[in-house]
Amino acid sequence: MLRFAFLFLTLLPVMGLTQVRLEVEVHGVASSEGAVLVALYNEESGFLKFDQVFHSTGSPAVKGVTRIVIEDLPRGDYAIAVFHDENGNEELDANWLGIPKEPLGFSQARMKTFGPPKFRECVVSLQHDLIVKIPLE
Repeated sequence: MLRFAFLFLTLLPVMGLTQVRLEVEVHGVASSEGAVLVALYNEESGFLKFDQVFHSTGSPAVKGVTRIVIEDLPRGDYAIAVFHDENGNEELDANWLGIPKEPLGFSQARMKTFGPPKFRECVVSLQHDLIVKIPLE
């Protein structure tokens, strides 16, 4: 019985505690229209490609700050992209030049003059429960 208890206590950190909670606070939400959508990427090669999102979710927009909680994520490095889908069509609307018409933001980085930041500029290390604040531009 003592061996079982020791084994259980030894494996406890591996069982169940490898998953973490991420709270994304999106600041600067202009209205409560539509939704705020979040995409997590875990590989540089797939960054900002819709078909290579590691995890995506959303929440109804709340004017000011919208909070989105993602439970049970594996520990690791992630780049986060968010946007305020004001018209609720679940797409980032852009003009004829490809410039986004809806507010968006990234973890750890901002839009550049000629495009979005790189994956490595946006990476956050998720090793424990974390709150990430992202301003919309």
